[in-house]
Amino acid sequence: MDVCHAEFITSAVNQNQYLLDGLPEFALVGRSNVGKSSFVNCIAGRRNLARTSNQPGRTRTLNYYRFNHAWYLVDLPGYGYANVSKTEREALGRMSQTYLLSGGLLIGIFQLIDIRHPPMEHDFLVHRWMREKGLMVTVVAAKADKISKGKQLSHLRQIRQGLGLDEGARCIPFSAVTGQGREHILDVMEEMLIARGLATVSGS
Repeated sequence: MDVCHAEFITSAVNQNQYLLDGLPEFALVGRSNVGKSSFVNCIAGRRNLARTSNQPGRTRTLNYYRFNHAWYLVDLPGYGYANVSKTEREALGRMSQTYLLSGGLLIGIFQLIDIRHPPMEHDFLVHRWMREKGLMVTVVAAKADKISKGKQLSHLRQIRQGLGLDEGARCIPFSAVTGQGREHILDVMEEMLIARGLATVSGS
């Protein structure tokens, strides 16, 4: 699938602000500072569509990005960020859970895991929760440019074991710097859209 158009549309903090225009949605989840904004920019083929920061925990809202006038990528607040109050962490967690369970046209979730390290406890707990809820999750092993290609397979096995992935479950190495994995991820998105009988590009 080609990306011919991408734009930021809006942010939301509660259900009253969710977009209800009938377009399908993909959600993006991951630890704070795992590179979700860089993922959005890479998929869009644009450098500054989503603001990136070296400061973890910058995303505190649900951010909607529309692609090809046909579908959304929704960036959720990062989890596992310690430098906020317990109350705020719980509020951000509830915000994400409410969205993920809201139904609507959410057709897939991409969970970013740092390929350099074994999954952390929050990664495992979030992944298990999503699977228990019957949500469709694709794991993306981010920051693949930080290790040699020769080491990627062993690190991917480490992620698979840490999350308890089934043999057939996807775990895609990805780099926002080199573009590794971008086409694979877009192909996965296209498969999900077509499986639902949905368009990948809108002429509107």
